Amino acid sequence: MPMYWFDPMYFVWIAPAALLGMWAQWRVSSAYSSASREASPLTGAAAARFILDSAGATHVRIEAIPGHLSDHYDPSSKVLRLSEGVYGERSLAAVGIAAHEAGHALQDAQGYSLMSVRNAAVGVANFGSSLGLMVFMIGLGMALSAVAWIGIALFAGTVFFQLVNLPVEIDASNRAKAQLVSLGIVPAADMPAVNGVLNAAAWTYVAATLQSVLTLLYYASFLMGNSRDDQ
Repeated sequence: MPMYWFDPMYFVWIAPAALLGMWAQWRVSSAYSSASREASPLTGAAAARFILDSAGATHVRIEAIPGHLSDHYDPSSKVLRLSEGVYGERSLAAVGIAAHEAGHALQDAQGYSLMSVRNAAVGVANFGSSLGLMVFMIGLGMALSAVAWIGIALFAGTVFFQLVNLPVEIDASNRAKAQLVSLGIVPAADMPAVNGVLNAAAWTYVAATLQSVLTLLYYASFLMGNSRDDQ
């Protein structure tokens, strides 16, 4: 059983990230709801297609997928997948989210270095997230600090991914904002609504990054405390 299930100090450690995450989710929901009520001349899919074609990324396909805010860009298949509420909707929320994902496609097409690093780190992050805690707990249970430190090192792969992912997401939003204005998809006067959605989403990535960093520090602090107690 992970020690943070019964150690109240874990929740003290991650409290700042948890509070920030709840606030960010509230902001996303509020901004999305507000921007969804403001009309756009293009659907999310059409806006994304316009942005991609204007940048020469005509090879990137756009598909509709089920789910709410399940939008993402798949660099392995060069497909931009938009949720049903974004793909065919004519709202500022829809074009903002679609433009953000198109920004990821442009990062990929233009060889944005941090995105390449992020894509390479996905496997390491998934492996470290699922295995790191297990190895850490095995090390603690067997009183093998070296094994526990290996678990921490594995989890550090997840932290590395989050640290790289944050600027990638912010850059995609910045690209989206610039393209929406320069291509005339959204009038400058209507951009505050779009900015509200994208800025709120950015805070969710900040919260996720902070939580992974604080969790890593908690693991390390817990292990070092145990080591001192054993001396």
